[in-house]
Amino acid sequence: MNTASHTTGSAQIADGDQKAEIVDRLYEVALDPIRLEELLEVWEGRAAALRVGSLDQAVQLDDPELDTHVSRARIFLDRYEATRAEGGYRVLLDDIQRTAALITDGGPLITACNRAAMAAFGVAEGGPLKALPFEPEDVEVLRGVIRKVVSGRAEKVASLRIRSTQTGSPVILRVSRIEDEPLALVLSTELYWPEDFSQTVQEAFGLTGAEVEIVRGITLGLPLKQIAEQRGRSIETVRTQARSILAKTETHSQSELVRVVIGLMDVSLLPSYGAAPMVAAGSLQPIETQSLRGRDGRRLDWIEFGSPTGRPVLFMHLDYGLIRWPAEAERQARLRRLRVIVPVRAGYGRTAAHPKGRDHTQGCAEDYAAVLDHLGVARVAIITMGADLRFALALANMHPGLVTGIIGCAAQLPLRSAVQYERMDKWQRFILANARYAPKVLPFLVQAGFSLARKLGKEKFLAQVNGGSPADMETFADPQVREAVLLGSETCLGEKTSAHEAFTRECISSERDWSALIHACQVPVVLLQGDQDPQTPVQTIRELMSEYPALRVEFLPHTGQLLFFKEWRLVLQRLHEFLPE
Repeated sequence: MNTASHTTGSAQIADGDQKAEIVDRLYEVALDPIRLEELLEVWEGRAAALRVGSLDQAVQLDDPELDTHVSRARIFLDRYEATRAEGGYRVLLDDIQRTAALITDGGPLITACNRAAMAAFGVAEGGPLKALPFEPEDVEVLRGVIRKVVSGRAEKVASLRIRSTQTGSPVILRVSRIEDEPLALVLSTELYWPEDFSQTVQEAFGLTGAEVEIVRGITLGLPLKQIAEQRGRSIETVRTQARSILAKTETHSQSELVRVVIGLMDVSLLPSYGAAPMVAAGSLQPIETQSLRGRDGRRLDWIEFGSPTGRPVLFMHLDYGLIRWPAEAERQARLRRLRVIVPVRAGYGRTAAHPKGRDHTQGCAEDYAAVLDHLGVARVAIITMGADLRFALALANMHPGLVTGIIGCAAQLPLRSAVQYERMDKWQRFILANARYAPKVLPFLVQAGFSLARKLGKEKFLAQVNGGSPADMETFADPQVREAVLLGSETCLGEKTSAHEAFTRECISSERDWSALIHACQVPVVLLQGDQDPQTPVQTIRELMSEYPALRVEFLPHTGQLLFFKEWRLVLQRLHEFLPE
């Protein structure tokens, strides 16, 4: 048995023992998610795999097997919280579904284990610890480590590497002490493949039964050679089938395939808690959705609120489809004689999507122009959120004289370096980095996220997405903000609406270089940025400000991505200078 390596990886990807050390280190980090990004970045840098400088200058890993391990390490234990003080040890196992885990005091018996351990290791609750698929001497070493962790004679967490006698592959074990119990949680890297999951995979991607078995082997970390031996097929046959699988799943590599399959597994294993009602009764008044036919024959929807005869303001609803304001903000729009026009973008609500191949940014800008033209609006001020800034800029550049000024709330700018992605909170980084580097796999990931939102309920899901920003959580707790977000986002995710395809296009579009739109803009632009923005932190904005001297940037304390919903009064004050006569 070998303990997990803590040594620095070589700058060159090597074979044999050196590769095994790298894999060990990856899985050790995967078993401690708090350290994942930091340690993986260090490893990637030393392995010459980390992007440096420009986003377009990258050194890629050329080892498919190692690349697969990287993806597994980053994904399949990423969301597991290793210890919880409440609920006893049984709660721990209830929360661990796709990886083998057991609880023991280091004695001869297993106190408890989850279904994944039963399937992967062939053990049972109350059964002997020696039934684990490890050599007898390795089991004894494991017992010794468990007893030391439980007794407090060792660190609270210890990691071990043991080779499985079933698969011949290394298994990384993480032993952690359970608070207030003379027991330890033993968490492994062995993945659980649910009995009915094969049918789910087959139906999701249109695979044959043989192809599903190959997907299963790849996901469980088996090399193609071993899969071929188990199936009694030649390695050439299995490689051909693997290429067919990549084509059907629209993935480029085994690592992308594993990411997609594990994402599907997350959704299929998630218990259905019963989604909370999409919209709670509140003070927002119903607004009738209006429609027109664009020049291309597509349906375009929009809503209006405020004063019908007031000065026009174009509001852009972000990729979450947030078309409503807090009730008091909508009331103030009427009192301040503002005519707020909110077009529903392509693919959201009942607005038709653009045909494939249409440039998303230009297409959306033209849709905005079509709605304004239909309403007879010749000059308009714009409020945007996030990366919607690019639509406002495109509209101003394509139709000179139409836009009188732009206010961007928690705006996103075109990113220049990989570290700017690394600064994002986990969810934002996961979606936008994939939009940049793996756009073909993004549609499935987004759809899985939408399915997760349906199961959790939008309120819980949004809390997960913006949970890294205390300011956003405080803002969302405001009843009027909560009502506006939940009701407005019905155009994105509702009982009969799912804009996952449009959301995907929005993300891919936002991560392309649209800096030329900023440089070409001739209208005044003010950016109000939050100090707790999980997507575009202060440091990133400061780095990019020097490239765009025409932009006026102001940082607001205690605000995040939901900056507009918290500081709408300030936004309307700043907007005053841009309002058309």
